[in-house]
Amino acid sequence: MSGSKKTALAFARRMWRAQRGATAVTVALFMTVIIGMCGFVIDLGHVAYVQRQLQSSTDAAALAGAAEINCCSTTKASASATLYSAVAGKNNVIKGVTATMVSGYPLLKCFTSTGISCTGGTGVDDANGIVVKQTASVPMWFSSIFGLTTIPITATATAGVQGGPAESMDIEVVLDTTQSMTNPDTGCSVSGASRLGCAEAGLQGILKNQLSYSADKISLLTFPGPTTGTVANDYNCSGKNPSITSYSSTTNYSVLGLGNDFKTKASGSNLNTSSSTVKAIGGGGSGCPGMQAPGGEGTYYAGAVSAAVSDLSTNGRSGAAHVIILLSDGDANAKSGTQISSTLAKNQCAQAVTAAQNATKAGDIIIPIAYGSSTSTSSSCSTDGGNYSACSALAAMASLPKYFLAVNQGNGTSCNETGAPVVTDVVNAMGQAIDSLGAPRLLPDNTQ
Repeated sequence: MSGSKKTALAFARRMWRAQRGATAVTVALFMTVIIGMCGFVIDLGHVAYVQRQLQSSTDAAALAGAAEINCCSTTKASASATLYSAVAGKNNVIKGVTATMVSGYPLLKCFTSTGISCTGGTGVDDANGIVVKQTASVPMWFSSIFGLTTIPITATATAGVQGGPAESMDIEVVLDTTQSMTNPDTGCSVSGASRLGCAEAGLQGILKNQLSYSADKISLLTFPGPTTGTVANDYNCSGKNPSITSYSSTTNYSVLGLGNDFKTKASGSNLNTSSSTVKAIGGGGSGCPGMQAPGGEGTYYAGAVSAAVSDLSTNGRSGAAHVIILLSDGDANAKSGTQISSTLAKNQCAQAVTAAQNATKAGDIIIPIAYGSSTSTSSSCSTDGGNYSACSALAAMASLPKYFLAVNQGNGTSCNETGAPVVTDVVNAMGQAIDSLGAPRLLPDNTQ
């Protein structure tokens, strides 16, 4: 081989060795970058995972706090929210991460846009919502090599108290129109109102403030049952009572079927005074007194509940909540032979309990409102042999304990079966009946 060729070959070999070294250095540099990027991506994935956990715990804390607003004391809601937070020692601690509640939170709020009262009464919160805000520092596993040791994260959740259920509702209202409903109610917020007048005022309130004409429907039933030929007296502003019949398997209890004309787009937030439903509950303006209490046949409400169940089954909408609100003192005592057929005369309170329990099994929601109800098994539910009092019968009818409400009617009655809250005003009780259908819910963080 000539000298020039040897020189060229040696040069080529040196260049090859040099390129191999440079390639190794380049690969090493790229591997470091790639490994660093992979580590950073893993760290970011961990941060995203912890962020979701922190948000979930914050949501849970807000909902838990909202459930206790105006419940018991001014500290109950905040304490419950903290209990369900991710703060150390609480129910939703995040493994490997220390979370803290931001100073000033949980924060009770009064939102004006939700349409739910902020007044809880003496010694409670006077709020209708709560805001929870938590923060945490997430440790970085791989990025710490480059000096990035932690990343701070924050989560905020806003929740409102129960009320205003989201789904549409078909509501059957069953009103006691026996003679005792003509008595004055000194505990009613409507001055001088009778027991029935106070109940009607409560119905006006829920139609105006809590129900939607585009989503909800309502019907009215009464006991004793009006005859079909004279039932219009309940809603034609005449002030006259309809004729009534004794209780039997064929008794009509319906005043008005399911409808939604109580408000219209044209009437805005006001009641539609041309609506028969509104007229029946005294909202038709001056000179339209609403339905009266004819009395005369004693109290028997099992048949009216069964009629409401039947109407919901036949005319209720698929996908809507089926609700029955029953207001009565609960003392079923119709006299056999003269006021009620002999086949229905025995165990009148138990019949109502059975009808309500069957309705619950079918998916209906039963909300009984005990209106000045007796707790004595000897002086009330006299046909049931001491098995029920008026108070315990109505409580047993509720689909869930939270659906039972007791009104003391300003007379000191303390019907508080199942620990139900005792309120003094039927108007408020009607509103609470609708509120009980809802649940604490998350709200947008910019809710005002």
